[in-house]
Amino acid sequence: MTDTTLLLVDDQDLLRAGMAMVLGAAEGLRVVGEATNGEDAIARATELRPDVVLMDVRMPGLDGIEATRRIVAALPETRVIILTTFDLDEYAFGGLNAGASGFLLKDAPSADLVQAIHTVAGGEAIVSPRITQRMIEIYRGKMPETTVDPAAATPLSEREREVLIAIGRGLSNTEIAAELFLSESTVKTHVGRVLAKLELRDRVQAVIYAYQRGLV
Repeated sequence: MTDTTLLLVDDQDLLRAGMAMVLGAAEGLRVVGEATNGEDAIARATELRPDVVLMDVRMPGLDGIEATRRIVAALPETRVIILTTFDLDEYAFGGLNAGASGFLLKDAPSADLVQAIHTVAGGEAIVSPRITQRMIEIYRGKMPETTVDPAAATPLSEREREVLIAIGRGLSNTEIAAELFLSESTVKTHVGRVLAKLELRDRVQAVIYAYQRGLV
């Protein structure tokens, strides 16, 4: 099995070195490069084409949010996880709107970070429950008063609609499989079809789509 390749982006040398040491020792992960600011991150990502970028937000010059936006636009196969010391909505939503597939605090346990990388590399998204709840609150406030028929709101089959709703509720593939009595491979196939039919980049966009249309 091929290792998941990583690009570490942070302007603090000690923190970057610590992450490189921890992640380099984790099974299935390989650090292929480092960057100290947004411009450097874009250049290194373009050169190395890593599977996952761990992106700091507050850096001199180009910040991590704009760097994420440009990397995702240029390299759709590369996933970005936003890492920050600040548990603020503006960073989380800014990063997710820019195309990031995850948002974690820098003080998260190393085991959680490793798991997040594997999850994102597998096509899922990592968003903390608190951020998910805030997304629900924000999009609920923007939804129209009229009720939209979920079946008419999407070009999906009934099963695919059930999977989309489960994604919108924040369930993982494993949890969806258990709830709908399906195998994980079947769920993964349905998720892929949902994203393709709705022209969505990843599960984060699927969550937003589900809430905007009142499916959840």
